[in-house]
Amino acid sequence: MSFDLDAALRQLKPQQRTVCPPRRPDEQLPWAKDAPPIAGPLLLDTTVYIDLLQGSSPPEVDRLLQLRTCNHSAVSLAELTHAFGRLDPAHPETKVALLELKETITEDIPPHRLQTPETDTWGAAGILAGLTFRLRGLPKNQGHERKLLHDALLYLQARKLGCAVLTRNVSDFDLLNQLVPSGQILLYRHDSA
Repeated sequence: MSFDLDAALRQLKPQQRTVCPPRRPDEQLPWAKDAPPIAGPLLLDTTVYIDLLQGSSPPEVDRLLQLRTCNHSAVSLAELTHAFGRLDPAHPETKVALLELKETITEDIPPHRLQTPETDTWGAAGILAGLTFRLRGLPKNQGHERKLLHDALLYLQARKLGCAVLTRNVSDFDLLNQLVPSGQILLYRHDSA
C-alpha cells in the first residue's frame, strides 16, 4: 500500500496548528467505568497489559476485557517484547518477569486478533506524533518522540479498525483525541472509583 502524504497533511493540518489544546476536565472524558459493557471492540494500549501483569487493573477494565472484543496491536507487542532485550539477564527477577510476559504474549494474544498498522497509518502517525511533540513543547532526546509515535500509531490504527483504545495514558490520548476527534478512547486510572 502506498502513502498519500498530501491527503494526510490535508486531514491533520499540522501547519495550521500552533496552540496545544488544554487537557479536558475529567467529566468531559470517556471513562471505562462509564462505558457500557456491551459495545464496540477495543484495541489495548500497552498500559493494559502492564496493569494486568501487575494485578493493578481496576474492576471496570477487567469487566470490559471479559465482555468486549479485544484486539491487539503490533505496536503494543513491540513495546512488550522490548523487555526481552532490555532486561538484565543477570538480575534475579528477570527470568520470572520474562516468563510471565511470554505467557501473556503467547496465551492472551490470539493470532487472529493481532493487527499490524498499514502504511498509511504509519505515515499519518508520524505527522500526528510530530505535531503533538511540537504543540506540547517537549524536550528533545528524552524519549518523548518515540513514545508519542507509538501512541499516535495505536490511536490511528484503532480509528481505522473501528475500535476504541483502552488506556490509562490520559494526557496523551486526550490530546490525540482532540487533534483527531474521529477516533475513540476509553480511559481509566488505577484509583478509579
